[in-house]
Amino acid sequence: MKKLQIFIVSDSVGETGELVAKAAVSQFRPGLQDTSLKRFPHIETLDHVKEIVHLAQMQQAMILYTLVQKKMRYNLQMECAKHSVRSIDLMGPLMDMLELELNEIPFEEPGLVRKLDDDYFKKIEAIEFAVKYDDGRDPRGLLLADIVLVGVSRTSKTPLSQYLAHKRYKVANVPLVPEVEPPEELFKVDPEKCFGLVISPDKLNSIRKERLIALGLNDDASYAKLERIKQEIVHFEKVVSRIGCHVIDVTNRAVEETANVILNKIQ
Repeated sequence: MKKLQIFIVSDSVGETGELVAKAAVSQFRPGLQDTSLKRFPHIETLDHVKEIVHLAQMQQAMILYTLVQKKMRYNLQMECAKHSVRSIDLMGPLMDMLELELNEIPFEEPGLVRKLDDDYFKKIEAIEFAVKYDDGRDPRGLLLADIVLVGVSRTSKTPLSQYLAHKRYKVANVPLVPEVEPPEELFKVDPEKCFGLVISPDKLNSIRKERLIALGLNDDASYAKLERIKQEIVHFEKVVSRIGCHVIDVTNRAVEETANVILNKIQ
């Protein structure tokens, strides 16, 4: 079986080229037997190109390249033709087609797709973090969070956590109840990244009654009584005073508005 050598040349990390090479070679050699794939990442100068083509000529290797800069693609193509090295351009033809179709000039900036991928995974990580550390489930998350939210029940802590997670912030939230001592970790959090959410007793009374009705329960339960709500808010004020954090009145604010207030503070 003939030994196959492929050089993968890229101005980024070369993952795309390697995946395409493996996909194509596997149609001839499912286990990639007698096949050598070698990556040459972050190639940005003509000297690098000349060295790689010279090495490919010596080792009788093919060159597969994903270069976003037209000048670099041209230089590599010319060097390969000059030294009779077989090569294939994976990026150029599609970029040229898109340039004609869109009538726009490409950025020619290496690694843009990787930056987009990183951004996507940061968002997913932040969303998973918000779910894991929602409603005070694990106090250890308070010290790992970018933003910590505290407040009594039904002050939109969970939807606000998710909204901020979509902005790639890791958010943990803690419900405050007079009968339950707040976790010790809460008082170790940097006050600058901690936000207390407060709401008017009347508004909270209305929200809680609606919540009980939606659950098929009686709306005169202690949870929704005005006196109980006032006790919770007094407890909330004591806790946030001890933390020294920012307090935001969410009475007439949408989640997006509250998020903007928080983002403006931390940025």
